[in-house]
Amino acid sequence: MLTRRHFTISAAALFSQPLAGIANAAPTSKKSSWDAWDAQITPVDFDPATTNPWGLHRRFLPQRVDARSNLKVGDIHVDAVARYLYHIDGQGTAMRYGVAIARGNLYEPGTFSIRRKAKWPTWTPTPAMIKRDPHLYEQHAEGMNAGPSNPLGSRALYLYRGNRDSYLRIHGSPNPGSIGGRASSGCVRMVMAHINGLYENVSTGVTAHLHPAEDQVTASS
Repeated sequence: MLTRRHFTISAAALFSQPLAGIANAAPTSKKSSWDAWDAQITPVDFDPATTNPWGLHRRFLPQRVDARSNLKVGDIHVDAVARYLYHIDGQGTAMRYGVAIARGNLYEPGTFSIRRKAKWPTWTPTPAMIKRDPHLYEQHAEGMNAGPSNPLGSRALYLYRGNRDSYLRIHGSPNPGSIGGRASSGCVRMVMAHINGLYENVSTGVTAHLHPAEDQVTASS
């Protein structure tokens, strides 16, 4: 099922400016705004298989594909080389979505459990992110309110190793042009309108398999 074809689109990260008057305040997600935000990021007459105002390669649009029978129903597999996320269903098939992965050595392959889901999450960069790229992240050290410009977008699936939060996420992105490339600081990105559909069908407790990226795959005899 998983291909090994490489496709790269270069893109820059998108960040908004700090909001005035909220310094040192905990970031918030206003439930009263969720429906309006969903409408804002969902194209009119949205059809996941064909709607493409983002100019993505057609292969990154959601589609149902055959899946190997030995894959566990409900699990997620990220093919980091082809930039696909597969969600395994119970019909011998999977839903496939286009994704972006982390740049350089920030991508972390492995097996994780999805312990938490969130609609329109808030976001706070980790200390490591701030230290590595202060020009991008220091302004958001106190956190960033939820909304269409938040880096976690409209939905987030939180990846854990055992009981420990890995700080890796599968999430929507306000920068859909990054799909197919390597752009994030560790997470797996999706188009917001696409992850909204995936989110409803993913249960907490399922396993997410993040397979190695192209620079982590070595030839074997």
